[in-house]
Amino acid sequence: MEPRISIITLGVADVARSTRFYRDGLGFETAMASEGYAVFRTGGTRLAIYPLDKLAEDVAPGITPAKGFGGITLAHNVRKKDEVASVLQLAEKAGGKIVKTPQDVFWGGYSGYFSDPDGYLWEVAWGPDFKFDDNGALVI
Repeated sequence: MEPRISIITLGVADVARSTRFYRDGLGFETAMASEGYAVFRTGGTRLAIYPLDKLAEDVAPGITPAKGFGGITLAHNVRKKDEVASVLQLAEKAGGKIVKTPQDVFWGGYSGYFSDPDGYLWEVAWGPDFKFDDNGALVI
C-alpha cells in the first residue's frame, strides 16, 4: 500500500449548510457537488461532506454516529503567526465556533481551535519552523 490519504469525509447533518460554511465562508474550492454531497479541493487531500446517517449506513448496517469528541482533529497550518487569529475569525464569521482562542502552545508554536457547524474540530496553527512546498503543503 502506498501511504496516502486521498479523501477525508465528514458526516454532516445538513449538506447545504456545510457546503456554505466551507465554500462560501472559508473559501474552499468545490471540486464536485450535488444535493447529497460535496467535495472540496485542498493541497493534495480532498475534503468531502456527506449526510451523517448515510455515511454511518455505508460503514455498516446498524452503526450509529458518535456524539461529542470523536478523537480526531483536522489541522490548517499557516505561514504567519497573525494568520491564526484571522482564520479563526473567518471560521466564526462563517458560522463556526471558536473553541480555543489563539495562544502559545507547548511545542513552541501558536494555535487555536474552531468547530464547524457539525462540531468537527479544526486546529489553526503556526510554528516557527513550518515550511511549505510549492503546493502549500506542510513539509515535515
